[in-house]
Amino acid sequence: MHGANSTSLTPRYFILSGIPGLEAAHIWISLPFCFMYIIAVMGNCGLIYLISHEEALHRPMYYFLALLSLTDVSGCTSFVPNMLCIFWLSLKKIDFNACLVQMFFIHMLTGMESGVLMLMALDRYVAICYPLHYSTILTNTTITKVGLATFSRSVLVMIPFTFLIKRLPYCRGNIILHTYCDHMSVAKLSCGNTKINAIYGLIAAIVIGGFDMFFISMSYTMIIRTVLNLSSVDARHKAFSTCTSHICAIVITYVPAFFNFFTHRFGQHTVPHHIHILIANLYLLLPPTLNPIIYGVKTRQIRKEVIRLFFREKNILSMK
Repeated sequence: MHGANSTSLTPRYFILSGIPGLEAAHIWISLPFCFMYIIAVMGNCGLIYLISHEEALHRPMYYFLALLSLTDVSGCTSFVPNMLCIFWLSLKKIDFNACLVQMFFIHMLTGMESGVLMLMALDRYVAICYPLHYSTILTNTTITKVGLATFSRSVLVMIPFTFLIKRLPYCRGNIILHTYCDHMSVAKLSCGNTKINAIYGLIAAIVIGGFDMFFISMSYTMIIRTVLNLSSVDARHKAFSTCTSHICAIVITYVPAFFNFFTHRFGQHTVPHHIHILIANLYLLLPPTLNPIIYGVKTRQIRKEVIRLFFREKNILSMK
């Protein structure tokens, strides 16, 4: 097999094809992806800087937002630069071990984002249902512990993917029909039994996505029940308004993710392959791009601190 070791059926490298059937349009396709990546990096790094430097934002809600931004910027950086090299420079070759590393980080950070969204739902639940105990329940120690637990869960669940891929024999070539090393896209190149890979992929999706969606749903069920019991219309509106940014983040994260998951397993013959790959890239890049915009527009405290920071910097420059 081309690119394989002489002593085994493990390839030395894979070839990432990009988007099959749209090779002629790679340059044009790369432009919106590059633009979105720039916005994602600037927006999320800006949020992390703002939250870490402005004392008014040193609250649990914003700590979780900073963690979401860190996860988002890490997630899109794990594949977009490599994808742009494929589109612009035709650098399609990726070492076998480098492919495993990329696959691990993409899936681990995707799981981490889902976990952070769940933690943010719990934050809103405590803030609305137990406002008097908010600061005593969500202490810095508690936030650190749940953050580390979410990270550890993602790492432990995703580590087996690398071993499941490494154990397989590869005799169907080394060309991955994708822009990055996705678990099942790599497994399809194997002539071995990939049933375990498919089953474990489903288990991982249930353990992380299913578990998080269950707790998000439970949190918002309790939130809605509490808000509807409020006597004041203004109080209801204020309570709901604190959740709008988070709800938008959930929608733009889970809708493309579930579409990608189900089409990958059940819609391979009905959804064109290039559409599936475009959706797979958007599902990883869209949340990091839109989350800073959504929270910047919808969250009054962040808008206030951005304006204050802008005018403070402007005054400093005018004094020089």
